[in-house]
Amino acid sequence: MNRMLFGRWIPAIAETSLVRRTALGLTGLAFVGGAVAGPAVAAQAAPEHHGVNLVAQSVTVDKGDHKKDDGKPSRDKLVPHGVQGEQASIPISPEQADNVKAIVKATKKAGLDERAAVIAVGTSLQESKLENLGHLGASNDHDSLGLFQQRPSSGWGSPDQITDPQYSTTAFLDGLKQVDGWHDLPLTVAAQKVQVSAYPDAYAKWENQAADLVANAWNNS
Repeated sequence: MNRMLFGRWIPAIAETSLVRRTALGLTGLAFVGGAVAGPAVAAQAAPEHHGVNLVAQSVTVDKGDHKKDDGKPSRDKLVPHGVQGEQASIPISPEQADNVKAIVKATKKAGLDERAAVIAVGTSLQESKLENLGHLGASNDHDSLGLFQQRPSSGWGSPDQITDPQYSTTAFLDGLKQVDGWHDLPLTVAAQKVQVSAYPDAYAKWENQAADLVANAWNNS
């Protein structure tokens, strides 16, 4: 009798052990999936390895979706042919920064692009260090005034007009538009054709800083 009962127990024990091993295997998979993939993946009794792959893919997508884009103009638009020669740079005060914004705003209003703004800012850096200069008395270069050191006696406008940043920038850009192929010229060549300076190569050294200033101001002006 005891042998018969024992014989009946053996299949039951074996079946119970198999169920426990199977349950433990599923639990182990769920634990591994949960540790890597989180509760949402573990709760789905996911296929053995698919949970990890899906998580890796979602992390990659998330990183792409949240990639920072500062929205600044590209360097190719600002300086399409690179800079020429050694470059100079000066500290920029809040007043000078405001003048950069005024130049950028006037450039946009004139329907011109970032390259035109770089040429204008680079020209102003050379002519006035981005300061809206009035008459400097004995130190004045003839009757030159404003951001671009334009001269009333040469037909650029009245002193009041020339010392208005929007007016003076627009006047400069109107001259730039008359230069054939200005968009593809080196900054110093384009600027010189408008300004007719005694130092035609002096504008080149400001191109790098002008590009940086326009990049920072383009979407804030």
